Amino acid sequence: MNIKSRIDRIPGGMMILPLFLGACLNTFAPGTGKFFGSFTNGLITGTLPILSVWFFCIGASISLKATPLVLRKSGVLVSVKIITAALAGVIASFFIPADGVTTGFLTGLSVLAIIAAMNDTNGGMYMALMQQYGTKEESGAFCLMCLESGPFMTMVTLGIAGLAAFPWQTMVGALLPFVIGFTLGNLDKDLRAFFSQGVTVMVPFFAFALGNNLNFTVIANTGLLGVALGLSVMLVTGTTLVLADIFLAKGNGTAGIGAASTAGAAVTVPPIIASIEPSFASVAPSATALVATSVVVTSLLTPILTAWWARRFGVLSPAYLAKQKAEAEAQAAPVFAGSVAPAE
Repeated sequence: MNIKSRIDRIPGGMMILPLFLGACLNTFAPGTGKFFGSFTNGLITGTLPILSVWFFCIGASISLKATPLVLRKSGVLVSVKIITAALAGVIASFFIPADGVTTGFLTGLSVLAIIAAMNDTNGGMYMALMQQYGTKEESGAFCLMCLESGPFMTMVTLGIAGLAAFPWQTMVGALLPFVIGFTLGNLDKDLRAFFSQGVTVMVPFFAFALGNNLNFTVIANTGLLGVALGLSVMLVTGTTLVLADIFLAKGNGTAGIGAASTAGAAVTVPPIIASIEPSFASVAPSATALVATSVVVTSLLTPILTAWWARRFGVLSPAYLAKQKAEAEAQAAPVFAGSVAPAE
């Protein structure tokens, strides 16, 4: 039936479609989990356990043997993305109430939604784009972007912005599964290969469980606003990332455009943050819906903009291709000796 290939045609399909199905179940049959109980209830409501396994597998998939150039590139992109999200959150906090906007077009918008959407980069899409439009070093920057997955970096960002304070035990607890997986994956390459398989496998399961926290009323109320949030993510983080890539990482800006997206994992952040800090509980459902829409918008537009930028300023630009041709011709040119020693 080619079900998977059809799902893969949808941007972020393995995340978005199960999320949608979970929202359908929660909207039209909200008591399904409790009715069946047991493993069915665990599958429907087990967001945190499923995510904890997923974070562990992500950690195990990352190799410590990254070159300094790769670490510099990824470090610049990740740190600039986090700082940009923090600044956006601080600015937004002056205009948006703690319980979010409740009237007008911006109904449902919250600081949590803004930070969650801007904080996480779609690492898989970034790597695919850099393999086509960037360099090997830029593609390898994916390694540190995995650190953005999950709630830890959003907790750090909220703390940097002074918008929330989390106990150190909570911060460590959010990172511990990732660290344990990272340690095991680097101690044994076979373990890394084994656990890495779980990264993609777990996505539809936690997405379905997340969807069971959503309602179509919330999604409908935030649809256009979610599109606007996705465009804002690309405009705001795209600008800072391109500048950072050019002036700090010594690139041509292509990697910055490729990183200006919202990761599918960002959808998990609002409900997890709300479970840790109850003050965010009221805005978590709408924030989740907004971030989900931002994932779709950025997944559609980021590849288009990255390809355009690469053709104008990157590896596909006339200037770059001419430079590469000149270097190739210079290397192929014959080398003549300055003098020939006389024969004895």
